[in-house]
Amino acid sequence: MKNILILARKEVQEALRNRWVLATTLLLAALALTLTFLGSAPTGIVAVGPLDVVIVSLSSLTIFLVPLIALLISHDAIVGEMERGTMLLLLSYPVGRWQVIIGKFVGHVAILSFATLLGYGAAAAALAATGASIDAASWWAFLFMIGASVMLGAGFIAIGYLVSALVRERGTAGGIAIGAWLLFVLIYDMALLGVLVVDQGRNLSGGLLDTLLLLNPTDVYRLLNLGSGSAGLLSGMGGIAQSSALTPAILVAALAGWTIIPLAMATVVFSRREL
Repeated sequence: MKNILILARKEVQEALRNRWVLATTLLLAALALTLTFLGSAPTGIVAVGPLDVVIVSLSSLTIFLVPLIALLISHDAIVGEMERGTMLLLLSYPVGRWQVIIGKFVGHVAILSFATLLGYGAAAAALAATGASIDAASWWAFLFMIGASVMLGAGFIAIGYLVSALVRERGTAGGIAIGAWLLFVLIYDMALLGVLVVDQGRNLSGGLLDTLLLLNPTDVYRLLNLGSGSAGLLSGMGGIAQSSALTPAILVAALAGWTIIPLAMATVVFSRREL
């Protein structure tokens, strides 16, 4: 455990030196504040709380931005150190390869968690400072959204590690990471929508649709945060969530699986890789 924490601290310190933490936090805060004040207009029309509008806006932002940030900070975590020759030095110490993976993962998740909490928290704090009426349920939904956002980011960090463990060059890892982002964030949903339009409910059952949604972590996140309550009303996802058999517990477990499985695969690949 001590080795893992040391490695995690090393990743955080490197991110601080490279301004990753500052840049990510400022980016999330700036976009979150912009969406907060630009998105406050619909509250009087749909009769929902102002923080609920913020949750919908930030959830939509998260789907596009957090996976990209996660992949950018993780895609060269292994292959980058191998190219620089620092991995050989690191493994010369009494530390296992699995500890390297877990330590780096803990450090990167800590970076992303800090940036998300501070960036999105600034938006909620600014909204509260305006005197807007926010009930306890909205605050809990907001905290849940932040937690789910961190889980989504952790999943894409794990995917980035798997890519980094499989390839031999940083450029290749970067290209595959961008491809993975495009696939999960844009292409998959467009293809699924096309299938649904063509099928028109004839062959694609509800159970199969649920399975297809679980195969994309961004869809899992979308259903988890935008599928119920006021968020479901604003986002239009309420109808899909009501016809789905996917409960919040299943969706949370699916997000956890999107972290555990790629991370375990990356650990196995890295443990068998020649330096």
